[in-house]
Amino acid sequence: MKQNFKKAGRPPKVDPTAFRCSVNFTASEQAAVQTMHEKSGVESLSAFIKMQIFGKTFKVHYIDDATREFIDRLSSLNARYRTLSIDYDIIVKTLRENFNEKKAMKALYRLEQATIEMVKVNREIVALAGEFDERWLQKSR
Repeated sequence: MKQNFKKAGRPPKVDPTAFRCSVNFTASEQAAVQTMHEKSGVESLSAFIKMQIFGKTFKVHYIDDATREFIDRLSSLNARYRTLSIDYDIIVKTLRENFNEKKAMKALYRLEQATIEMVKVNREIVALAGEFDERWLQKSR
């Protein structure tokens, strides 16, 4: 008689963790390990200790809040430029449909002047961002 077994539950691991080790630290050693663990950015302490034992290097990334805020604001500014380009297209279409030629040309002239001013501001922003990159690259060398 053939037995039918249902396959249920968690599938077995390919390489099960069967061995565990215990390490005892003094208070100062524990503080040093915790500091190194926090700097590494690895989530679990056990993975960090394994990296140290088997000689895997870890990198420490310092995050400057001012730099992060600068990048966030620059990204939001680029998003605004995209929305302005869409609005620009809608305005031009509306002017063509609803106004006579003289009023449409006058409104388009004002819109063109505002666009030229925005391009000037954008060039200044790009120049300041380039200057920021140069200063940052000098600090990291």
